[in-house]
Amino acid sequence: MGVKLAYCIPALYSASGMEKTLTIKANYFAEVLGYNVFIITTDGAGKPPAFLLSNKITVINLNIDFEDIWNYPIYKKAFFYLFKQMAFKRRLSKTLMQIKPDITISTLRREINFITKIKDGSRKVGELHFNKRNYRDLDKHDSPGFLKSVISRLWMNQLVGNLKKLDRFVVLSYEDKGQWNELDNVSVIYNPLEKLPEKLSDCSAKKVIAAGRFVHVKGYDMLIDSWKIVSEKHPDWTLTIYGAGNKESFRMQAEANGIADKCFFEEPVSNLDDKFVESSIFAFSSRFEGFGMVITEAMANGIPPVAFACPCGPKEIINNGIDGILVEKGDINSLADKINYLIENESVRKEMGLAARKRAERFQIEVIAKEWELLFNELLN
Repeated sequence: MGVKLAYCIPALYSASGMEKTLTIKANYFAEVLGYNVFIITTDGAGKPPAFLLSNKITVINLNIDFEDIWNYPIYKKAFFYLFKQMAFKRRLSKTLMQIKPDITISTLRREINFITKIKDGSRKVGELHFNKRNYRDLDKHDSPGFLKSVISRLWMNQLVGNLKKLDRFVVLSYEDKGQWNELDNVSVIYNPLEKLPEKLSDCSAKKVIAAGRFVHVKGYDMLIDSWKIVSEKHPDWTLTIYGAGNKESFRMQAEANGIADKCFFEEPVSNLDDKFVESSIFAFSSRFEGFGMVITEAMANGIPPVAFACPCGPKEIINNGIDGILVEKGDINSLADKINYLIENESVRKEMGLAARKRAERFQIEVIAKEWELLFNELLN
């Protein structure tokens, strides 16, 4: 019998990076390493997972439905949250005592407040899918700075206290690890790629691609302004951005910039690899990331990225000038300049695309799973 793992995550129906990464790892652990994997959720009962799960994985929904809190008047929200949190603690404790996992992994949501107090015999591991400086940013860039700072400081102090009690705390980059100087139990394991595509881009199409949710953190407002500069020099090239979310403000920005016929906004697709292969350059404009897995996905398809060197991830994924290009975060002119450089130098673009594919091998699930396996064995032995 292999290692028995229990993952705690709010839900699986959202097509976001955390759910995708967890699914890739859980499937590999169950199918290849023979682990007995449980995924314990609080929300989304009856909703299918966004990504295909192995039938060897057991999903247990605790029917807490924290999402229901948003339906209550503001004066009732705190009461119902506390009620649901107490129910969550009882049900998760009962579930872990029943299944007796060897290792319980928290994705650092509501269970982090009490998971180390559950005496089920398992080692407790936390994995962070964001970076410390921007964790709990709440994606509200316009919220009052002082109030946000006070709340964030209080919350972070509480979080650090809980993280100290874990057997191991896993982050996604060495850059981020350096921020957790209060802790001595931090390990770094990168996000994995599910597979390396067989078909690669030949980097000849006059297309630049970007991908990710249409939210402030992804920096598409900056990318669109950058694309205006690119289009003035290379009007025969197009930019297409794939992602979920409200695109209207970005369409209006493209129209105001006079590039509506050169800049397209599309819904997510089931197989983004097909779109990568049709493109020649990947543009990455995030203000911050936990890791930036979409960069590795683009590189796996043989297209070079031009990326803001934002915290955290891009600087560890990309070897600047070899398998991609890094520019200073927020520098719209430099982003445009480097995209223009790759457009104007086809041989460099193609050579960099091949190097990007080679670099992507570092992030294959086979490589990343060995690092997790080593960590699990270390904790259990």
